[in-house]
Amino acid sequence: MANFLHRGDLPADIDLGRVVAVDTETQGLSLVRDRLCLVQLSAGDGDAHIVQPDRSSYDCPNLKRLLGDPGVEKILHFARFDVAVVERDLGVTLSPIFCTKIASKLVRTYTDRHGLKDVAREIAGVELSKQQQSSDWAADDLTDAQLAYAASDVLHLHAIRDGLTAMLEREGRLDMAKACFEFLPTRARLDLAGWDEVDIFAHA
Repeated sequence: MANFLHRGDLPADIDLGRVVAVDTETQGLSLVRDRLCLVQLSAGDGDAHIVQPDRSSYDCPNLKRLLGDPGVEKILHFARFDVAVVERDLGVTLSPIFCTKIASKLVRTYTDRHGLKDVAREIAGVELSKQQQSSDWAADDLTDAQLAYAASDVLHLHAIRDGLTAMLEREGRLDMAKACFEFLPTRARLDLAGWDEVDIFAHA
């Protein structure tokens, strides 16, 4: 297992396969204020590739090509935020998607704990540390602890996806989950356009 930091862009010769775990780090959780700092990727092989784009230009064609490839499924946890950030700062629509948080909410109805830490513990049998969650991700030089934390958010998503898919199939909810995943780019655009806290499907 290794963590690879790539400054500027993902190297062109890296092949992460047809199913890639993806996560992002920003300075905060505001789609108005906080910009993209890192994109983490994993092929599910125990390695993590962490891209630190140039925030003055976001000129990272190899990363954008991978994220926008319709032949590559992207696994994310709480994809709604990441999809919005990637669309806003990289100009790329993430699709197709598997969101482990949506899948968890659809099938783990026996709990209200759907954060990555809880889902990873139950489905993948791993304990994730959230010590570096509040961190200066815009720093030019990231610490080993920051890189390890960033990597941990993608290293187990393949196993989580597989476990949740089996549960969704068992409960007959996989098609519903796929429909939710397909709606995520539209949900992200609504967030970016100002409807982030408005339920447009509500009667009121």
